[in-house]
Amino acid sequence: MGRYARSRTHKGIRDQYRKYRTRNYAKDLDQIQEDIKKVKENGGDETILKPQEWNEDLPGLGQFYCISCAKYFVDSEALNRHQRGKNHKKRVKLLKETPYTQAEAEAAVGYSTENSRERL
Repeated sequence: MGRYARSRTHKGIRDQYRKYRTRNYAKDLDQIQEDIKKVKENGGDETILKPQEWNEDLPGLGQFYCISCAKYFVDSEALNRHQRGKNHKKRVKLLKETPYTQAEAEAAVGYSTENSRERL
């Protein structure tokens, strides 16, 4: 009955916040870029990523999908609103950058695939 109400959440319990973090995990940028690459190889046909039949577990029965954000929407109006928004535009800008390769990552750490000295 004090000034502040008791916080009845599990925010300090490690297993609980890891569970929610894993459940809310979205696709990474490299996975989305692979999806976009598949669409471009198919001639711009986005139906290869969208499920053809209705899925009752997804919002909007899985029919309204934003490829660059990897997110389903309830209806076409919500999808259009999302595409005009700030979060979508930021994601598109991030996806225009080329992804890191394994060779770039190893070069940054200092590993080298070239042999700098000859073996005798």
